Amino acid sequence: MNSKFLQNSVSPIRVGIGGTGFIGSGLLGLMEFREDFVASKVFTRRKSGLPKVDESLFTSSVEELVESSDIVMECSGDISRAAEVVEAAFAAGKPVVTMGAEFNVTIGSYFVGKGLLTEAEGDQPGSLAALREEAIDMGFEPLVYGNIKGFLNHDPLPDEMHHWSDRNGISVTQVTSFTDGTKLQIEQALVANGLDADIAVRGLLGPKDEALDVSAAQMGRIAKVKGRAISDYVLNRTLPAGVFVVSEHHSANPNVLRYLKLGEGPFYTLMRPYHLCHLEVFKTLRRVATTGKELLNNSANPQINVAAVAKKAMRTGTAISTAIGGFEVRGEAVRYSEAPHAVPIGLLAGARVTRKLDAGQTLTWDDVELPDNKATRIGLELYEKRLADMNMLPLANRPRL
Repeated sequence: MNSKFLQNSVSPIRVGIGGTGFIGSGLLGLMEFREDFVASKVFTRRKSGLPKVDESLFTSSVEELVESSDIVMECSGDISRAAEVVEAAFAAGKPVVTMGAEFNVTIGSYFVGKGLLTEAEGDQPGSLAALREEAIDMGFEPLVYGNIKGFLNHDPLPDEMHHWSDRNGISVTQVTSFTDGTKLQIEQALVANGLDADIAVRGLLGPKDEALDVSAAQMGRIAKVKGRAISDYVLNRTLPAGVFVVSEHHSANPNVLRYLKLGEGPFYTLMRPYHLCHLEVFKTLRRVATTGKELLNNSANPQINVAAVAKKAMRTGTAISTAIGGFEVRGEAVRYSEAPHAVPIGLLAGARVTRKLDAGQTLTWDDVELPDNKATRIGLELYEKRLADMNMLPLANRPRL
């Protein structure tokens, strides 16, 4: 792709949108009020409940979506469908912007280096990547990439999730993945992998109900001991729904930083008190169109997985209809080196349990039979490659698709 393929064009940038959920519909609505971007096609397999726009925009053909676009925006929320879109876009030499941490963490690494793939600013990972760039430009040295969370319940009840789904106008699966922490763990795994950071512990630290400067200093000290930046979060209802970066600064006068209200040091916290989802996507679309540079992806060699942990005991034959945002499993960030056989939670939608599982147990590739689709085939290929790189033998029974 010409990295500045539209920089001097008088025509608007044609954006093909993959998905008609909360993000896709919101982005489509905003396109009507812009002169620099235009929706070319919208890829969907829905038959009803579509946004109220010109029906000719909708297509069920990935090829038509890609052909009509300068940039493809993938935000379907479906990992296997996202893989189809990205593969087709790369085959046509088109860049892909995503708002899909689930896709990136689960199988996004397979596509890194095969074309331009980047997560968008607006969700927490992209917002953290952008804040990191700002911090480094100001001479700060990041130690902690932090997400701010207000509430967690690892095993919420279905009735509660339906109530909050109706109240907030988003799907039950989205509400559940936010509440049980799966989305948070996925986001911070993407941040760790994409920004060359680590995690302090499995499941993250998540200090609770402390002032941000106190939590930030605690995590900063941990990162210093590790000798590497970490990705984590704080749990505090009184803080805004934003992101923060904890850094050191070795060249600025500490008295000046104190005067600028950054505190006594040696750890300084830069907070961005919002993330505005599809409202911010245009910043990344413009970045791609004018510079050809990624903001964030999962890297070609990720170190952090999001494993599936059983919320309840499950018998052989139990179907996992929904993994991310379901009531059978939740996600937990863990190093691949510490749980090499843990199956990524993003591959478990439609899986069947092949042997008895206890509540709290981490699911391995040997515990489930996965549906045969593009995502699971890519996931299996990545798993076997990782084992080879680690000089490890596969499980006794080859994973079943």
